[in-house]
Amino acid sequence: MPMLDIFIPENALTPNAETGLLHRLTDLLLVHEGADPRNPVARALAWVFLHRPAAVFVAGSMAVEPHYRVIASVPQGQFDDDRRAAVVKAVTEAILDAEEGSRPRNPARVWVFANEVPDGTWGAVGRIHRLADIAGAVLGDREKGRLYAQQRLAQRGRLT
Repeated sequence: MPMLDIFIPENALTPNAETGLLHRLTDLLLVHEGADPRNPVARALAWVFLHRPAAVFVAGSMAVEPHYRVIASVPQGQFDDDRRAAVVKAVTEAILDAEEGSRPRNPARVWVFANEVPDGTWGAVGRIHRLADIAGAVLGDREKGRLYAQQRLAQRGRLT
């Protein structure tokens, strides 16, 4: 159940490039969370919220080039250090690719925050969903979901 908040200044990308980027980011987040982006259940749980900042200031002045902020949120246990680093790199590259060479390729203009939502605090459809619940839905098997969550949370030292 990944969720992505992306802040893209108005007119930073062409409409087609922006649409392609949002699709690509959905796939990237699913892959780096450990899900198959072709899985329709996993895909339906992947939400992207597009935000349009009115202005971005850097060092107290209006930024000349677009600056992007991405907040990728997944249930606790889905990121480890390798997955977190990989998603930051992949998202940064995807955004710079979406600019289609219209500006100097500068990764310093892209900030990515890869966050885990503590297990037992992800609320949707009127109730709390734990990693075991989400994984069980995606895998189509509650017991497999429970075992997956138990393993992921134990690996991260967060098993309760």
